[in-house]
Amino acid sequence: MLACNCSVFGDETTREAMVVDPGDEIARILEVIARHRLAVKAIVITHAHIDHIGGAKKLQQATGAPVYMNLNDQGLQRMMDMQAAWLGVETPQAVEIDAPAVDGGKLTIGASEIHFLHTPGHTQGSISLWIPGEQKLVAGDTLFRDSIGRTDLPGGDGKQILRSIHDKLMSLPDETVVIPGHGDATTIGREKRFNPFLSGM
Repeated sequence: MLACNCSVFGDETTREAMVVDPGDEIARILEVIARHRLAVKAIVITHAHIDHIGGAKKLQQATGAPVYMNLNDQGLQRMMDMQAAWLGVETPQAVEIDAPAVDGGKLTIGASEIHFLHTPGHTQGSISLWIPGEQKLVAGDTLFRDSIGRTDLPGGDGKQILRSIHDKLMSLPDETVVIPGHGDATTIGREKRFNPFLSGM
C-alpha cells in the first residue's frame, strides 16, 4: 500500500542473502529467494514503521533468519496496532528482534561486509546500511532521491535527520548508489548537487 522498497542482497558464490525491510508481500520475496537459490542469513529492519517491518515475522518463520533492528525503535514497534489503525489494515504479527543493529556494528553476508549506521531523525532508531565493497547504501527512509524522510510522525526530528545525513551519509563516496525506502535509487553525488533539503551542506 505504501510502496516500500524491500531489498534482497545475495552473494553469488555462497548464496547467502540478507533481506532488508520486508514490509509485506512475503510470498513474492520468497519467490525471489527461491529463484536465485538463496539462503537468508539476516533480516534487517531500517526502522519500525509498519511498511518496513510488517512482514518480518512471516519471513522469519519461513527462513529461520535472525532479525536485526536498532532498539531505539522498540517503542514504535509496540505501537503496531496504532500504525495499522491509521492505515485501516490488520495488525501484523509481532516479530522478536534477535540482535540489535547498533551504530558501527557489522554483518557479513558471503564476501560482503555490511556496516550499520545509526541515522536517527525519521525515527529514533532509523539505520542505514553501508556496503563498501559494493559502493551501495540502503538508506531506509532517511534519504530519498531529491528529498529526505518525513519527521512529523512519532519519533521524528527535523534537525536530527539533517545532522544524520550530514555526519553519516554525505561523507560517503559520491559514486555510492543510494537505495531508499521508497522511490528510485540515486547517488550521494547527485543528492549533494540537486537535493533541495541538503543545499548548503
